[in-house]
Amino acid sequence: MRADYLNENSSSTYSLKDKTKLLSAAITLTEKDSNRVFYVESSGGAYSVTFPTGADIEDGIYYKFWVNENTPTGAVTFAAGSAIVFGKVNETEVDTGDDGPGSSANGATGVSNVIWGTSALQGDYLEFSSFGGKWYLNGQSGVDGAVTTS
Repeated sequence: MRADYLNENSSSTYSLKDKTKLLSAAITLTEKDSNRVFYVESSGGAYSVTFPTGADIEDGIYYKFWVNENTPTGAVTFAAGSAIVFGKVNETEVDTGDDGPGSSANGATGVSNVIWGTSALQGDYLEFSSFGGKWYLNGQSGVDGAVTTS
């Protein structure tokens, strides 16, 4: 693990570019995908992105996801396996009736899944980071209800 990191970052040319990947089908992420930025599209239909769970959740794993197509064709579910996702998604539209989606209002109860629906907009994003066997969520959406949880 350490040697891989050193080899990747010890080249004669130095770059601050993010590791990026277009995501268009189901995937099970690992620690090796940490610090990767995913550009998400669903032209092939709905699918799930499965996160490490249980003992496989190492502290410091970080994933970022951007909506890459305006109003995606199918929903994309970010699955943590159990109610261990905490945090909120800011909705930038203005209303007075809804709270941003995420864990409970008092932060005591997590969610298992975060779902991007078909009303999401290109440029909406979600970030997930891990610590202590939990996932912490941050994100932003321009549309009320584009992100839901279960």
